Amino acid sequence: MPPRWPREPDRKDPDYRKIDDRMNFAIHVAIAASINSGLWFFHILKATTWEWLPGLTLSWTGILLVHLIYIAAIANYSDPSKSI
Repeated sequence: MPPRWPREPDRKDPDYRKIDDRMNFAIHVAIAASINSGLWFFHILKATTWEWLPGLTLSWTGILLVHLIYIAAIANYSDPSKSI
């Protein structure tokens, strides 16, 4: 069941931005996991010699880690209208 939002969605709302960024991250993880696991499945099944596959996996994992660090530690979700 998708999360329900109690009020009108607005990108200016800090709470909405935070949950939107986290759902976006979850979608990125799901896409990366499905593509990566599919590539590894066929790599093992067909006994291919894809030397680029471990590099792709590590690169994609690094990108996801940077994305996680951004949404968890760097992104500022404070309300800009209340800062003054």
